[in-house]
Amino acid sequence: MRCVARRVRGDAGMTTSEYAVGTIAACGFAAVLYKVVTSGAVSSALQSVVERALDVQF
Repeated sequence: MRCVARRVRGDAGMTTSEYAVGTIAACGFAAVLYKVVTSGAVSSALQSVVERALDVQF
């Protein structure tokens, strides 16, 4: 009885199709994140932060 219950509970890992869907989702998220980071507004904000950090008076 316990042996049957262990088999029914679930898989130990993901299947190949789950890996494929996860990989595609990660690539899509990376593409969106790249577009956001390289956009004009974010790029200028990062440049402003770096300029202020380099312009600190000692």
